[in-house]
Amino acid sequence: MDEVEVLAPNFKRRLSGVTSTIVQLAPLQRRIGVKIATLGPGLPEHLPHVSWRDLVKAWRPPPGKTARVWHARRNNEMIVGIVLRDILRMPLKLLFTSAAQRHHKPFTRWLIRRMDRVVATSERSGSFLQAPHTTILHGVDTDMFHPPQTAEDTIAASGLAGKYLIGCFGRIRHQKGTDLFVASMIDLLPRFPDWTAVISGRATAEHQAFADRLKDDVRSAGLQDRIVFLGEVPDIKVWHRRLTLYVAPSRNEGFGLTPFEAMASKTAVVTSDAGAYSEMAVPGISGNIVAAGDGPALTKAIEPYLADPAKAIDDAEKSLAHVRANFGLEREASALKAVYEEMLEGG
Repeated sequence: MDEVEVLAPNFKRRLSGVTSTIVQLAPLQRRIGVKIATLGPGLPEHLPHVSWRDLVKAWRPPPGKTARVWHARRNNEMIVGIVLRDILRMPLKLLFTSAAQRHHKPFTRWLIRRMDRVVATSERSGSFLQAPHTTILHGVDTDMFHPPQTAEDTIAASGLAGKYLIGCFGRIRHQKGTDLFVASMIDLLPRFPDWTAVISGRATAEHQAFADRLKDDVRSAGLQDRIVFLGEVPDIKVWHRRLTLYVAPSRNEGFGLTPFEAMASKTAVVTSDAGAYSEMAVPGISGNIVAAGDGPALTKAIEPYLADPAKAIDDAEKSLAHVRANFGLEREASALKAVYEEMLEGG
């Protein structure tokens, strides 16, 4: 704790997009000189980590500094930061990263006003903040997500039928537009026998009936061998590499990293304009973008790729170059490092 200058709390045990961001960023931040440590449950053991007991030492700032940065990404993490700073008088400066694509509730606005600095993960999320902020888009680890390299990265290794895979990954629920993807596949796949669709992700109890209806629709269409529900898979990275086309049909999204992960895996993408999708994908370069919730438009945007797989392969090459040039994880880590340094400037 003596040397830690940035604390990154994670107060959610289940894996989420926020947790994934911390897991990917923290080791890289350490490598580029950020003295950061994580705090909280549900994080891999290899991350730099401090315990709640270690916080006793946080009343003494690190050498040469007058405070530490508390980097919150959730409301409960902001609350704890405020308590530590304002009630327990711990020398902290509070930073909040917001990915929300909606107007904040009054209590959240109250919390945000008490932050020393605020970061938005996209221009759209920034537009909902009633506070000065810096925009830093998320990046993707291009070493972790990379183009196919071995036979394991092919459709043949999946054991599924067809020559090409089209995929939709993430939690199965209405918000994520899984039903829009399934409807498009039911419409298109009978006309394009070389393609098979895969859906990976978990349906929580409250969304299980939604997922069951989608599976019933697939069975009714007689396409259960060509629209395959994988459930949660141990390694989603290999499935990104097996795809020829990735679809992100969300109706609403905080940020949404999966199109980045697909592009870094050399896969073309079709996305809605939810979240930051419209800020990461470029029509004609990385794929097509449609209005969120517009099922017919989604089907229309997917069809040219199924009709001409060479187009998908060509756009995949462009996607890879685009994401490597503009959205590497190193860029996000470096931008956050600059914010931390500004907050800690002056000792």
